[in-house]
Amino acid sequence: MHSNGPRMAGKVMATVVALAGLAGCGTASAGAPGRQVTELRYQGAVGTVTLPELAADLGYFGSVKLRWIGNTISGPQDIQAATTGDTDFGGAFNGAIVKLKAANAPIKAVIGYYGVDEQSYNGFYVLDGSPIHSARDLIGKKVGMNTLGAHHEAVLRTYLTRHGLTDDDIKQVTEVVVPPVNAEQALRAGQLDVATLSGPLRDKALARGGIHPLFSDYQLLGRFTAGSYVFRTDFSSKRSSGRGVATRTTAS
Repeated sequence: MHSNGPRMAGKVMATVVALAGLAGCGTASAGAPGRQVTELRYQGAVGTVTLPELAADLGYFGSVKLRWIGNTISGPQDIQAATTGDTDFGGAFNGAIVKLKAANAPIKAVIGYYGVDEQSYNGFYVLDGSPIHSARDLIGKKVGMNTLGAHHEAVLRTYLTRHGLTDDDIKQVTEVVVPPVNAEQALRAGQLDVATLSGPLRDKALARGGIHPLFSDYQLLGRFTAGSYVFRTDFSSKRSSGRGVATRTTAS
């Protein structure tokens, strides 16, 4: 995580607990008070401290508590859980959010929470000595990623397209779903030809040696905001005496 992680956590969570003007209200009477809750249900990620968890530890939530309901390796699944009401919010690649919104899901993206720059990026790694040196070398190979239909798949397909591969060529590149905590092991065991790695998992893998990047999303696309947190549109929040108090309302 960046050295500005605490500052980013504060910015994100200030938005999370002050959604009245952002998320709106899906009730028949928008002015009617909702049912106040003092906790926010969320999903975590194995091997990662999420921004909400950091914010809670730093006290940015005030009286609002986080309630962990499990872990996910998939942004699309995380925002689907928010859509169905299993959690109160979720985060995903912006492309996945657009797809869900296009399907008329009752969600609203409220703030970007992750992106790509010189320090925070996703790399596509191969073993030292691998015969893979270019996009065309990926034909017939297996590329591991945390989920399909999200950030890693979009970046991979952009890379392949920019390097001249046709749709038929791209169909011959196999995308394999693998939990991020298992990606390095799968690569070293030969179960994958390429593994996507980021954050502490990437740093530890590089420290062990024997791997190098084929490319990264930063090299390919530069700096950009990649994903956002979403809430259902029937969720709103208010400030109470300067402290965050979340309010969940029932959809009409």
